[in-house]
Amino acid sequence: MNPFVLSIVTLISKNFKELQNFLKSISFSKAVRIGIAVTLPIVTGIQLGHLEIGLALGLGAFWSSPSDVSGSVRHKEIGILFSAALVMAASFMGGYLHYETWLSLPVLGVLSFAIAFISVYGFRASLISFSGLLALVLSLGHKAEEMEIYQFAALLGVGGLWYLFLTKIWHGINPKAETEEFLTETYKLTAEFLETRGKLVDPHEDHEKLRSKLLDLQSELTENHETLREILILSRKTSGMSNYQDKRLLIFAQLVEMLETAIANPVNYDRMDALFNAHPQYVNRFQDVIFEMSHQLQLISEAGNDKKNLPTNDKIRQCFEDVRLEIASLRETENYEEYLMLQNFLEYQEKQFTKLKRIKWLLGDPNTMEIDFIDRKVAKRFVALQEYDPVLLVRNFSLKSTIFRHSFRLAVTVMFGYALGSLFPFQNPHWILLTVVVILRPSYGLTKSRAKDRFIGTLIGGAIASGIVFLIHDPYVYGAMGVASLIIALSLVQKNNKASAIFITLSVVFIYAIIQTDVLSVIKFRILDTLVGAGLSYAAMLWLWPTWEFVEINESIQKSVKANKDFLHKIIDFYQRKGNLPTSYNIARKEAFLETSNLNSAFQRMAQEPKSKQRKTDKNYELVVLNHTFLASLASLSIYIQYHKTTEASDRFKIAAKKIEENLGQVLQCLKDKKCDGAEASSNSDPIFKEQLDKLRKLQTRNMASADKENIRELQETHLVWEQLQWLFSTSNHMLKLAASVKRK
Repeated sequence: MNPFVLSIVTLISKNFKELQNFLKSISFSKAVRIGIAVTLPIVTGIQLGHLEIGLALGLGAFWSSPSDVSGSVRHKEIGILFSAALVMAASFMGGYLHYETWLSLPVLGVLSFAIAFISVYGFRASLISFSGLLALVLSLGHKAEEMEIYQFAALLGVGGLWYLFLTKIWHGINPKAETEEFLTETYKLTAEFLETRGKLVDPHEDHEKLRSKLLDLQSELTENHETLREILILSRKTSGMSNYQDKRLLIFAQLVEMLETAIANPVNYDRMDALFNAHPQYVNRFQDVIFEMSHQLQLISEAGNDKKNLPTNDKIRQCFEDVRLEIASLRETENYEEYLMLQNFLEYQEKQFTKLKRIKWLLGDPNTMEIDFIDRKVAKRFVALQEYDPVLLVRNFSLKSTIFRHSFRLAVTVMFGYALGSLFPFQNPHWILLTVVVILRPSYGLTKSRAKDRFIGTLIGGAIASGIVFLIHDPYVYGAMGVASLIIALSLVQKNNKASAIFITLSVVFIYAIIQTDVLSVIKFRILDTLVGAGLSYAAMLWLWPTWEFVEINESIQKSVKANKDFLHKIIDFYQRKGNLPTSYNIARKEAFLETSNLNSAFQRMAQEPKSKQRKTDKNYELVVLNHTFLASLASLSIYIQYHKTTEASDRFKIAAKKIEENLGQVLQCLKDKKCDGAEASSNSDPIFKEQLDKLRKLQTRNMASADKENIRELQETHLVWEQLQWLFSTSNHMLKLAASVKRK
């Protein structure tokens, strides 16, 4: 086939596959569900001659839908119920705000603040809050003609119940959809993480760029893991789903451990680069292994539940055999330290392969009698439950609270927008408020990007809509295109905000085109209102009690360092005590990974803020990277002691471990209380590490040539443990110096 034709066919095939995946996604499924929930009551109302009743039910369903996000089914149901109640209350109060502007403004401001402040109770609460704000601002533009305001508000609540009913039916039809999509996404992200980690093996690659990518991928994976934990652990076990959920929980556990193993680095990168520069043949051998495991995870993501399409182990086994032969030849040259280094690295990849094989075995539908399932009561300890104590409201009622500032900022902006829309001849002033509610977020970077995307999307959508209404004059076509545009817009909200804004504009214009003849006027005012709302949101984020990340980054660093310190303590304790791995150990590991990802996200937010609002960015970034490097060494040590029989911890080990813990304690003290005395003068080396490593090298030279397997294993343990302890000590010292240099004055 002609290369050009082949490239076109490949492109079409790829795009078609992406379209298929999009149509199968839970985002599209939810958008269709909302489309049905909105249109069915309205169409029925039109048919029965009660449009306003149908409209109220449809709007109630639409405004209650934001809290229908991925997670526990029970949490979704409670979220939708609370949304319906808040929508009903907000619409009832907003419906009676048709007084003089000066009288309505303070009431609107207080209501906006109170509803927005609900967000202190977490992510799902913020979506419930969003539902209430939507209902409040849109109730200002609605005039009930056939019924009283309280009747309309009650029907909005019924609309929320109608959406809940539809959601329960939808979930009953395909209860596995959400789990499968998130698992598939986790396979893909883990595969990409492994591939990036494999590229880092090559000393000639851009390591800075690859490490930055690893941090971003780790953040995405950690977020996916948190959602999967909630779905798999908190979901009720129903008939016919029990074994499915238990197996998927085991697969998820393997994926979590694969991330830990992928992060783990048995030696520091500089030592690894020097080794691979001296022996470039090992780069290709190890990359063959890592890339093949990455490829197999990608194939697993594509196979879904089809056992026939699961990849075989033949190719990867050959890759491992090739690596073993190369490493064995290195031992014969008496390069013992390099041999141990590579042998340890190989064993990490073998552990990775074991996890990959177990995933494929679990997907192959094995006999449940052969499976040791996870105790769900224990597993629930890994899910961070949201606190709903009313004291949380009091605790956050201060300008120190990010949510308080956001709520106050939003309330003032809504009041200003309402006053502006009332004083000047805007066609639909509530559209300004709607734009503010949609765009204004607690962080500067997100507000800025949403303002830009919303405005550009509205311009493009307005231009497309203008062309269509010139060509088509059929109200039924407008109705169909309005519903289709709404479904596409809702399905793109999380993926592409600009594209979503385009289709939202199309949907609004087509719906108004059915009611009004002067559609161009609608488009003009839609663009104008969006511009004003976006401008107000951006200005408010800049000047009304702004929250800059450079103020918050210090706390994020503290949390990450503390989580790493706790994980280190659990590793040291387990190394000394041996026995079965306690649940508290795995919880500490999870927290360390979560806080490291949170720190990276915090830094990314800071990087999006104006340069004038950034402080010591380079040093803060270095602290982010050092935290990740420290966690990589902890993961390496963690994996080794979990899967190998280790010797008794020596007194020297305890002393060395204590020194590292003390360093981290000083870092926390420095960041918290600014007491960094002696931090700048601290040394990255200590006699205890030099003496032990020198002794180890002499022991290797004397014993490796004739050592039996047991002695080689003991040498491997000593080599890895003391290399890691030295690296952890050096890294913690570097962190201490950086913490001193970025301390607040």
